Amino acid sequence: MENKMKIQEVIVVEGKDDTKRIKMAVNADTIETRGSAISDETLAQIEELHDKRGVIVFTDPDFSGEKIRKIIAQAVPGVKHAFLTKAQAAPNAKGSLGVEHASVEAIQAALSHLYTEAPEEEALITKEDLQIAGLTMGKNAKQKRALLGEILQIGYTNGKQLYKRLKLFQITPEEFKKALDEVNSKEEFK
Repeated sequence: MENKMKIQEVIVVEGKDDTKRIKMAVNADTIETRGSAISDETLAQIEELHDKRGVIVFTDPDFSGEKIRKIIAQAVPGVKHAFLTKAQAAPNAKGSLGVEHASVEAIQAALSHLYTEAPEEEALITKEDLQIAGLTMGKNAKQKRALLGEILQIGYTNGKQLYKRLKLFQITPEEFKKALDEVNSKEEFK
């Protein structure tokens, strides 16, 4: 019998297929939002679970998943976040992005790189830093942001969201520089 990583926190996912996939990768309990229209009852349950065991938000890397993530983070400050890249969550055939399509290894890696939001903190990376790095405008800015989000494991963002996410997750200048150096070392960005 294989020895799966045990997760103390309850993992918030979107649906039952996500739960099945998570349980293939780790030994954990989940709670399902059943879509992006999260009920007050579900939010109350998430808040209670956060107080008792901790909560990890692990939603799909798409618009609905980000919407759910924002609703929960606003209602229950201090939750942890795990992210998959769009490539990791892509289905083999037709269909939409989802945690249920990720490999066991991708799920385990995402759950070993958790972030806790730190609201109302001072930004360690400035908007000017992002502009100078070519992440908010210019040739390949979107591709660079996508790769940077993948390296830092904070998900894909647009320019405005990148600044907010770097601030929320208190990415240090050292972490940012290391990830940016990795982005810039790619042949397509030289």
